Amino acid sequence: MSISNKFELLNVIRDNSIVIIVGETGSGKTTQLTQYLHEDGYTKCGMVGCTQPRRVAAMSVAKRVSEEMQVKLGDDVGYAIRFEDCTSENTVIKYMTDGILLRESLREQDLDNYSAIIMDEAHERSLNTDVLFGLLREVVARRTDLKLIVTSATMDSTKFAKFFGNVPEFIIPGRTFPVEIFFSRNTVEDYVDAAIKQSLQIHLMGLDGDILVFMPGQEDIEVTCEILAERLEELDDAPPLAILPIYSQLPSDLQAKIFEKAPGGMRKCIVATNIAETSLTGNFVIK
Repeated sequence: MSISNKFELLNVIRDNSIVIIVGETGSGKTTQLTQYLHEDGYTKCGMVGCTQPRRVAAMSVAKRVSEEMQVKLGDDVGYAIRFEDCTSENTVIKYMTDGILLRESLREQDLDNYSAIIMDEAHERSLNTDVLFGLLREVVARRTDLKLIVTSATMDSTKFAKFFGNVPEFIIPGRTFPVEIFFSRNTVEDYVDAAIKQSLQIHLMGLDGDILVFMPGQEDIEVTCEILAERLEELDDAPPLAILPIYSQLPSDLQAKIFEKAPGGMRKCIVATNIAETSLTGNFVIK
């Protein structure tokens, strides 16, 4: 997001209790918006909270923001997910799943600990987010000092604006990373086998960067990882490849491995569900 867009956005937020923000995946809205609000003084009178649709997203984005702000994770910047609270009394920026904020609203109806709440990835609607929409609309009506920001990666944001009373929409232009798309010339019958062959082909070509493979669910991911490792062992003198699965039910410590550097600087092949489409922020380069 450019400097001019940053100040324009902050002005819109100052002038309105509720703002809808539209920005493509990769525009930086998830990692930068909380920092903008912090720099603009919102954390002097409460926390800036940001909800995420998935646990791994809350963890990974909090880690990224703590690194950008050069603070310890769990201190000024933290996260809260089910069965894990990585926050402290010093936390001013808090990432969390929508379920966590919903539980907090049951204990504290007006969410007085927060000066601003960001509902990120609002287009990925769930029962929790829909309930939160209704609750937060009522909270903002009672608390004129609270800012509510709803972000979406799609242009279909008018329904959100209408729901909250025809509130303003702010569009973040552009996309951070260009994407070149190649289509298969033939129809694929076995998508797991096709993905494995394509991954091996890319890996053996010696190009720089990691590989990201999308699969529909956990079972396909586990099968892909297993077969890919087996076929790699069958090849003579093939360069090493760190094969890493990622899906919502994977334990947190294993999810975190995709953000770590592979030993010896080897390439990573990340096999993921659509969790990696919008909910992950990493410093890896995908080929």
